[in-house]
Amino acid sequence: MASRMLHDSALNDLRRKFTGEVLTPDDPAYEETRPVFNAMIDRSPAVIALPRNEAEVARALAYGRTEGLQIAVRGGGHSVAGNSISDGLVVDLRHMNSVTVDPGARTVRVGGGATMADLDGATQPYGLATTGGRVSTTGVGGFVLGGGSGWLEREFGLACDNLLAVELVTADGELVRATGHNNRELFWALHGGGGNFGVATSMTLRLHPLPALTAALLMWPAAAGPEVVRAYRDFMEAAPDQAGGGLIYLTGGEEPPVPEDLVGKLACASLITYTGREAEARDVMAPMLGLGHTGELIGQMPYAQVQRMLDDPPGYRNYWSAEHLDAFPDEAVDLFCARAHDMVVPSPSQHVLFPQGGAVARGAELYPLPWRSAPWTVHPFGLWEDPADDARAKEWARGLREDLRPWTSGAVYLNFIGQEGRDRVVAGFGPENYRRLAAVKAQYDPENVFRLNHNITPAA
Repeated sequence: MASRMLHDSALNDLRRKFTGEVLTPDDPAYEETRPVFNAMIDRSPAVIALPRNEAEVARALAYGRTEGLQIAVRGGGHSVAGNSISDGLVVDLRHMNSVTVDPGARTVRVGGGATMADLDGATQPYGLATTGGRVSTTGVGGFVLGGGSGWLEREFGLACDNLLAVELVTADGELVRATGHNNRELFWALHGGGGNFGVATSMTLRLHPLPALTAALLMWPAAAGPEVVRAYRDFMEAAPDQAGGGLIYLTGGEEPPVPEDLVGKLACASLITYTGREAEARDVMAPMLGLGHTGELIGQMPYAQVQRMLDDPPGYRNYWSAEHLDAFPDEAVDLFCARAHDMVVPSPSQHVLFPQGGAVARGAELYPLPWRSAPWTVHPFGLWEDPADDARAKEWARGLREDLRPWTSGAVYLNFIGQEGRDRVVAGFGPENYRRLAAVKAQYDPENVFRLNHNITPAA
């Protein structure tokens, strides 16, 4: 039993009013429900509530507040920060994962516990898509409300640019609907402010026609990295908005397109996405296709399949960070490539360079996301098994950030980092936006009930 003493009558009353599960450490399903994605974080909540509708979310919140429990909210995906708790209440939305497509209106209503696999699987039969993340296991709610950077962003904008409505249960149990016409200040805040204002039980997103998507995964030995990264930088700076993707140092896997001599070794890879047919894509990708890669996988494929190509495996220790670059000159390229050799190899870790630009940059003034004006993002994405590698993995990520500091913008996409302190939270929004967000927080969550996140402190 968790160390906190719970009142049996209150807990039994909550269970009677729930169609979903209410789990405590005595329940058989507790141990399989409890773990978070990041294996470095081990928490044992006093209660895990798994609601199936908005009313049950409100009941769970009321129970937690009455019992004086800290409250964490968990969507359907993963969070590197692992914001769970011991001796508190976790409201787990995994059952609220419905996805309803309106193909005529080109919109989709997504439950707060849905993953990208749920979303893409529902929209794909209609030839429609919206900007998702870069893997199928990402939770839609945290992703969208944190801004939402993904493969399609250069053409379709960030995920939050496609947000049309949010249904939110506040700390007081009130169901609030925020749109561009109703609760407009809250709606603005939900474009990056994350779970600070309530529990997002559903979101409505704009969809775009996506009749064809081409992806190219190209592989080189790590020694070719500096040449490849320079070429990739120049290619993306001239590429049309339909082109996206990333440049990635990783451990060569055992399946194609990885050549046999790169299996288990550090390799340099480029994943290029193009919202169009393969023949047109090959013309656009020609500068990268002529670099003498040693492995390739190129073709038209469903968007959901592209999302699965680099899925994050569960059960690993995680440490992620990020910096956004105003420039990426040759000196920065050399430092980026050199630091890749400090990554834990073999492991699922990735040493990533993402291009921004296109529709991301064009929306720079719309919402509290100052990082979107930067043309480049570096993302040390660490996953490893052995606790003995903890210090090494963290030093690699921190070292990359420090190496590239002369070119950084100072802003940061909070979905890409763990807990790095209040200054980094403010950097995720910018000081002026943070003050405005704090005022919204004071209106909807003045007691800071929703604080186990990249937290915005309510304005006094």
